[in-house]
Amino acid sequence: MENRLKNKNTNNSDLWTAISHLHKAIAAGGVDPKLLTLVHLRASQINGCSACVYASVTGGKKAGESEERLHNVAAWREAPFYTDAERAALALAEAATRLQDGAEGVTDEIWEEANAHFTEEQIGAINLEIALTNFFNRINRTLKEPAGQTWG
Repeated sequence: MENRLKNKNTNNSDLWTAISHLHKAIAAGGVDPKLLTLVHLRASQINGCSACVYASVTGGKKAGESEERLHNVAAWREAPFYTDAERAALALAEAATRLQDGAEGVTDEIWEEANAHFTEEQIGAINLEIALTNFFNRINRTLKEPAGQTWG
């Protein structure tokens, strides 16, 4: 796959400043970075964004996440490797991401389960991570960004 966009405008400081601020806001939410990696990975798998799947796995390994957990995110419901809190975050990520499929979205049940495990600030950070991931997935799929590339 070859990227459709030859000049990614990586020198656009406003763009990278805005993205940096979003990442800082997510980090300030008090959610374990490993969990955010799992959320990013699951949304990226659903959207078929190879660049973001690659980045999630690479980043997860650097953060100390196990191969076992990274490789089983696609089947998290059946895999025994995740806590109840992680399952709640993954369910939230799936429901918010599958809106494109015409799914009903984040049900009260999914929201209540997330609320049982996370503070409002943490849910806000997880939700922002989901939204930002979907944002990047759509850009990367449109541009045909290949896996293994670096950004910024």
